[in-house]
Order: sequence, then structure tokens, then C-alpha cells
Amino acid sequence: MRVWSSEHVFGHPWDTVIKAAMRKYPNPMNPCVVGVDVLERSVDGRGRLHSHRLLSTEWGLPSLVRAILGTSRTLTYIREHSIVDPVEKKMELCSSNITLTNLVSVSERLVYTPHPEDPGKTVLTQEAVITVKGVSLGSYLESLMANTISSNAKKGLLCWRPVENHGFSSCRYHPTAPQARSGAPWGG
Repeated sequence: MRVWSSEHVFGHPWDTVIKAAMRKYPNPMNPCVVGVDVLERSVDGRGRLHSHRLLSTEWGLPSLVRAILGTSRTLTYIREHSIVDPVEKKMELCSSNITLTNLVSVSERLVYTPHPEDPGKTVLTQEAVITVKGVSLGSYLESLMANTISSNAKKGLLCWRPVENHGFSSCRYHPTAPQARSGAPWGG
């Protein structure tokens, strides 16, 4: 098992960052996320927004890793559940792969909160737990995957640049759009 973690501070208030977080994929700055389906969205009795999404991703595993894992598959699916609490100003997003789970499991947790000293900023903390199962060199593969997650997290931060520079009009996904409400895949 390998654990990867990171922290990033956005120079924007929490509500702005949360709106952008829900709209950032698909995004040409991080093309590994090729599609997103909104499966369910509801508001609970405490006013928190719960979203269940299915992400289609291209992991782009190196050929050596595919050979060790014994798979040629690179298209994977990830389930994601997020809770946005507008009163506590906290968004928690948990995701895990549902493809290739017999070989590898990746569970990720992201938490967005206002910066404790500057309400005009938002803190993102990320943690991923990677476990490769039943293959030799498992520790080596977990390390490679942690490096890939780190690289993809950096690409994910690049996805924010169009939002920061041009506002939400540059985002391709809008949570109130008909395709988001229906759960249909969105396209580019």
C-alpha cells in the first residue's frame, strides 16, 4: 500500500472554488478524464448537496505496467461521491476505481475548506491510497502509480487556469445544464 498526499491553496473564496470544482471536467489541460456522468444529485435535510458521478478515465498505464498487471485495458471507471456543505463551507469528495479492482485499488479523498487565516482563499487537501494486489513488484507499481497520481494532480490544478483567467464561461460543464440533470454523459 502506498499513500500520497498534497495540499494546495487557491487564491479564490471557497464558494468560487467549489463552483469551479464541479465544472472542471472534461478539460483539455487534463485529458485523462474523458467523460463524466452525473448519476444522482440530491440535497439532504441539512442543506448539503450530495452528488454521485461516474468518471471515465484513460489511465495511460506504461506498457511495462500493463504487462506486469496482465492487462491491455486503459479505459477505467471511477465512482465519485461528493458532499458540499454550504453552512460549514466544506466540500468532501471521495472516489475509487471500479475497474481492475482485482489488480489495483485507488481511493482518493479531496477536502476543500476556506483558508483559516484568509477567507479570500481556499485550501485543498488531497490523499490517495494505492494498493496493487496479487502481482510481483507490487510496491514498485504502487510507487509508479503514486507518481502518476501526483502528475495528474498537477494537471488537475492546471484545469483551474481557464477558470481563474476567464471566469466560468470557459468551463465546459455546467451543473444546471440538461445533460447534467439527466445523468447523460456530457461531451466536448
